[in-house]
Amino acid sequence: MMTLLQMNPYEGMNSGDATGAFAMGLGMMIFFLIFYVFYSFCLYKIFQKAGREDAWAAFIPIYNTIVLLDIVKKPIWWFILLLIPFVNIIFSIIIADRLSKFFGKDILMTILLVVLSFIGLPLLAFGDAVYNPNALPDDRK
Repeated sequence: MMTLLQMNPYEGMNSGDATGAFAMGLGMMIFFLIFYVFYSFCLYKIFQKAGREDAWAAFIPIYNTIVLLDIVKKPIWWFILLLIPFVNIIFSIIIADRLSKFFGKDILMTILLVVLSFIGLPLLAFGDAVYNPNALPDDRK
């Protein structure tokens, strides 16, 4: 039996290990790139439905969150709250709830947006939901 102290720390990976690690990393990068493009395209369609001239912002990280906060009529400083661990969970749920209500949907859509966003976002983006800017009061003040 070999313990950690008996292992040689200077032994690296062999070529098969390195090739496998590279293939796994490349596969994960491609998967996440496809997922990001799909997520951004769904946000793009949601931004268009909300009447945003800058729907292209859906493809720009950080700025798409600021635009989303504007659509759900929350102040921009909420973005800072989304960076705080555990606090961001609560505020993400609030944002998802307001987004579903602005599009005339009920609590089921909020649950889909929070728990299964890969189902909820396409339903909101490509479904028959219509944005109503007067559905909830403006909290940006």
